[in-house]
Parts: sequence; C-alpha cells; structure tokens
Amino acid sequence: MKRAMGLLELKNITQGILAADAMLKAANVEIILAQAMCPGKYVVMVAGDVGAVQSAVRSGKVVGGTENVVDEFVLPNLHDSVLPAISGCTEVKKLSALGVIESYSIASAIVAADTAAKAAAIELLEVRLARGMGGKAVVTLTGDVGAVKAAVRAGSNAIKESGFLVDQLVLAAPHQQLSTLVF
Repeated sequence: MKRAMGLLELKNITQGILAADAMLKAANVEIILAQAMCPGKYVVMVAGDVGAVQSAVRSGKVVGGTENVVDEFVLPNLHDSVLPAISGCTEVKKLSALGVIESYSIASAIVAADTAAKAAAIELLEVRLARGMGGKAVVTLTGDVGAVKAAVRAGSNAIKESGFLVDQLVLAAPHQQLSTLVF
C-alpha cells in the first residue's frame, strides 16, 4: 500500500480548525500539520492510505466550506524528499545550479516540489510555506543545470494552469554565499 498526502488550505482559521476536526473524524489518517499561516490562512495536511486521504480531504472541504478553500491536493505517491524539505531538515552538501519556484498557494508549492523531484535528479532544498511571505510559498532545489531546468519546468507547469504560479528562476552558477541566505 502506498502512503498518500492530502492538504486543505483555507481562507480562515476557524473554518480550518473545523475542517481539521472533520478530516480526522472522516478517515484513518495521521495529521502532519494543522496551523495558521500568513496571511491568516489555515493549513491542514494529512497522510495515510490513498482512499483514506481522499475521504478526509473531501470531508474537510465540505465541512470547512468550499467557498473557504484556497487550494487543495491529494498526492497518492509523495516523493520521499518532499516532507524533509517542508520540515527544513534537508542538509545542503553543495549548492550547484539553483532552481526556485514561487507560488501564491501552499498546496501548489508542494505539488510543484513533488513534480520537480519526480521529474529530474535534483535535491529539494526547502519548501517554505507562507510564513513571513504574505501567503506565498517557495520551492528551492539544486543539482546539475540540465536537471534543475527540467525540474523547475515540470514543477512550474504542474501549477501554471491553476493560476498560482508567481515566478520561476534557474541560476546556473549561483554564488556560494547564497546557500546561507536562500534556505
């Protein structure tokens, strides 16, 4: 059985807490994250079997009110490097080419990170979620130039149609001091 991750990003905190409760009651899922984010959004992230995660996200969306949902996803086979990048636990061994994907939503940034990690042999550095960024989220990654270009393109394309893509960047040879500033 594959483990899946699901996320609801809501416009307000009270409805987010209500949705989190409904998600946990609806299915056998583990809560990974449930907290307020800038600018007053609430994010609920759960993990479990695919069907359970789908059920939890559906229930949370109904109870929290579809009009309150900013973005959402269910990823049935999350890449192993995404959770450590969200947690900020990725060790940077060497900064090679640098790729950045900037998004207006937390959910779309995680989808972009997962897609990028599956598209090319890159290392996810961080998936920074909305804190101090006005609700935006940023994915940073590194690797050889060709892989970084392919990963950034794939990750950006995965969220482009949603309207949440802000911008993307590939620096072929970033200055090494950027490693202390970017992540």
